Amino acid sequence: MGNSYPSRFNANGVWKVNEISKNKVTDNTWPGLTGHRGVWGSGMTPGTTNVIDFVNIQTAGNATDFGDLTVARQRMNSSAASRTRGIFFGGNSAPTRLDVIDYITIATTGNATDFGNISSVSQHGMSANNNTRAIHCLGDVSDQSVNTMEFCTIATTGNLTDFGDRTVHTYPGGAMSSTTRMVVGGGYSTPAGVQDVIDFVEIVTTGNSVDFGNLTVGRSALSGTGSRTRGVFYGGNNPNNEIDYVTIASHGNATDFGDLTSAAEDTSGGCSNTVRAVMALGATAPSSSKVNTLEQITIASTGNSTDFGDRTVSVTYAGSHSNGNGGLF
Repeated sequence: MGNSYPSRFNANGVWKVNEISKNKVTDNTWPGLTGHRGVWGSGMTPGTTNVIDFVNIQTAGNATDFGDLTVARQRMNSSAASRTRGIFFGGNSAPTRLDVIDYITIATTGNATDFGNISSVSQHGMSANNNTRAIHCLGDVSDQSVNTMEFCTIATTGNLTDFGDRTVHTYPGGAMSSTTRMVVGGGYSTPAGVQDVIDFVEIVTTGNSVDFGNLTVGRSALSGTGSRTRGVFYGGNNPNNEIDYVTIASHGNATDFGDLTSAAEDTSGGCSNTVRAVMALGATAPSSSKVNTLEQITIASTGNSTDFGDRTVSVTYAGSHSNGNGGLF
């Protein structure tokens, strides 16, 4: 697309805040603003579920049923997408961990189809993508955090291939990406405990991750999402209502963005287009009550989240993705 953008965009191709405030977020002259779905699958109910549901990111409202996963599961967390296809990794069928990978065609509705397998049965993973490749951090294998990263080509089907190792081994953390870089932060490390570490990899290569910085506060069970320039981490199990952000192309510690309306522990996945992030809270603290609440923020600004709508189910630890995420535009 080059580096020439209409005046309502900044130099990075992101909508200027004053243009967003003029209600121009549905203008179809920018590909990240229209026709993009946020999709959630599975979750802990406290049992398992195979439900997949979705929202139209540019329009606040409740989620709609999409279809079903091939296997009902919980503690999946990990999901990624291209502009056309969404992928769900692993999870737990209670009590058995899974190596299953499913995929869907995001623009349609219907049940998921088998994609292939992870190298190990695992749960509480973290993943991100560009339009070609998805990278999956395995998270938890046999109740132990691991630092293993694997990848696949989204447009094909098949088993995952080794990518490299993270600087830390954690589960479940938050992840997001630009078109070139995946950033992962937070999580729980066995036996060290809760982590505030953020690290990153360049998506088109293979190799070990590099230190990026630290979250404003260490926490696990957080979620991540973002635009192509800014990554957002939200919630987590302190419990915490914190929203942090980082500039994906740089290195450094996260900065406070604002607060969720409720302290959200065991979050349930976020998704985005180039302007708006939609965040599933999962469970609210201190009661640990599972909720179907979806909240939203404008990624390029800072401030507290506001209500977006509700999922069709009240769950924690779902996998989420969109066909307008920061890795795609």
